[in-house]
Amino acid sequence: RPGAEPVAEADEIARTVPVIAAIRAQWLGPISIDTLKPGVARAAVAAGATMWNDVSALTGSPDSLAVAADLNCDVCLMHMKGEPRTMQADPRYDDVAAEVVDYLAGRAEAAMAAGVARERIWLDPGLGFGKTPAHNLSLTKHLDRLVALGFPILYGVSRKRMIQSIDPTATDPLDRLGGSLAMALEATRRGAAIVRVHDVRETVQALRLQSAVADAD
Repeated sequence: RPGAEPVAEADEIARTVPVIAAIRAQWLGPISIDTLKPGVARAAVAAGATMWNDVSALTGSPDSLAVAADLNCDVCLMHMKGEPRTMQADPRYDDVAAEVVDYLAGRAEAAMAAGVARERIWLDPGLGFGKTPAHNLSLTKHLDRLVALGFPILYGVSRKRMIQSIDPTATDPLDRLGGSLAMALEATRRGAAIVRVHDVRETVQALRLQSAVADAD
């Protein structure tokens, strides 16, 4: 997240691996580990994780691509301009959608060249990671350009500060449910395969109603 300080690899493993193992003991579905570090990803997959979500798109370590191929798990490649501590310091683009699409296309090619199977690759435009609210809105509007690359898209905007930029009264993240639902519906309508959310029940209900309308006579 913006302003985040690095965490030592041993600390990441200590914090995440027991949780992953506990979830895996009760849940048969997918589990994602969000880390820049290949060592953490390896430990997480050994504990039961099925996806490596890397906000650096496997550029965080010289070993990242090779480890991703070796783990043979799903990999989510995210676009981030800069690095977490400074990425929100006046980010600029000539064409944010074009730059994000070109970057992620290149990272997907690099992953496949390293041995990651195409069907294992997901892409994330990285809303809020080195982007202004206007950039986030543009990326959402033009999400079809990323979808056109042929990889499933993960989209996350739940409770993010960009919602406050549209509704200044939403200073508390808990007051951003309406905006979160609106953006989730827009993203799925434009081709997102997964939306990362905090309010699962409300989002599922909204998506079911959206689907019901689409299927109505």
